[in-house]
Amino acid sequence: MGNPLNLPFDPIERAHENWTRRWGASPAMAAVTSIMRAQQILIGQLDATLKPHELTFARYEALVLLTFSSTGALPLGKIGERLMVHPTSVTNTIDRLERQGLVRRRPNPSDGRGTLAEITDAGRRVVEEATTDLLAMDFGLDCYSDEELWEIHRRFRSLRVGYGDFPDDAAPRR
Repeated sequence: MGNPLNLPFDPIERAHENWTRRWGASPAMAAVTSIMRAQQILIGQLDATLKPHELTFARYEALVLLTFSSTGALPLGKIGERLMVHPTSVTNTIDRLERQGLVRRRPNPSDGRGTLAEITDAGRRVVEEATTDLLAMDFGLDCYSDEELWEIHRRFRSLRVGYGDFPDDAAPRR
């Protein structure tokens, strides 16, 4: 999981002070650096929680996605699209889950050349157990209230809409 830094100062604040002296104040630099550090911390905590289940957060997300699908199976391309990852990452993730017996590949009946990834009964059991553990640790965000968590979600939604991940219903569709 990595260890806390245990520094006597905030390294991101120190970096911003140095940045400011060199190029001028940049709240964006401070924010993005904080976001990147938060991601490191969260991935470390999530992966540590999932390790007893022999999962990483990326593999857990794939299992959850398959669990949410109406048939328990999705084309590999659709998995990549929904998880917002490169096709190579999907292949590696499904390969690993398949070796673990949590997913199986099968031909896509609606696309003769395509392949579906289908969650197995063992995969369904593991996703339920892992979800219980993640919920118990509030996905690593137990330092925030529910209200703060919804605010974080709202703030990052604006970034995702602005990037073009999906349209904002209040804004004109592009």
